[in-house]
Amino acid sequence: MKLNYTEQGSGPVIILIHGMFGSLSNLGMLARSLVDQCRVISVDLRNHGDSPHAQQMDLPSMATDIVELMDALNIPNATLIGHSLGGKIAMQVALNFPTKVNSLVVADIAPVIYSGGQNQALAALAAFSQLRVDSRSAADQVMSKYIEEAPTRAFLLKNLARDDQGNLGLKLNMASILDNYATTLVAAPSGDLYAGPTLFLKGENSAYIQDKHRPIIDQMFPQLYFEEVANAGHWLHAEQPRLVNSLITSFLMKNHLIKG
Repeated sequence: MKLNYTEQGSGPVIILIHGMFGSLSNLGMLARSLVDQCRVISVDLRNHGDSPHAQQMDLPSMATDIVELMDALNIPNATLIGHSLGGKIAMQVALNFPTKVNSLVVADIAPVIYSGGQNQALAALAAFSQLRVDSRSAADQVMSKYIEEAPTRAFLLKNLARDDQGNLGLKLNMASILDNYATTLVAAPSGDLYAGPTLFLKGENSAYIQDKHRPIIDQMFPQLYFEEVANAGHWLHAEQPRLVNSLITSFLMKNHLIKG
């Protein structure tokens, strides 16, 4: 599958992979912090943003999408940085195609099976996909019945686009997401261990990475760096962008992937 992507800068290649219900703009602040030294490629995952839709939606196929993009762009290897579902996909690439990955950064997700976690967002988007609205304020009103937090609604509403009739609809392929959410999308990445440098970032207030997950993380990623981001939840890159950017930059410098 030919993923939609943007590219900026030059130097060592870094590929940024967003999470569920996101798009390539979500890691924009991180991209801007790296662009002076790196060739930064931001992708839309399948069924997200402006990338193609497909019914199949699982970690191996989405990891293959990343590898196919690298091959199309003649990129032999890169640093992968992924948040949430994007972190799982980045891990899957590293575990299955280790020679393609110079280093790995995983933001607030573990290589384990999850039992959901974004069910409110899923319900809101599913309900919205059945309606027709003509303004963002009307869309926000629909979302507010399911989600109280305005920042979360604003994030989800970034998926809106106008159709040929001027109605607002979702870029997301909700049919596929709904079919796969509770099965393939909550699965754990699998494969051989990845021996390259790996940074895991955990939001202090997030429960996505727990103490019980550390043994499997240590086993699968033996060259592990682990950092907790203070005063941040699951959206740590948006809540504490300067700290997250600094931790990632420091990790890349320590492993001689960018200049100090």
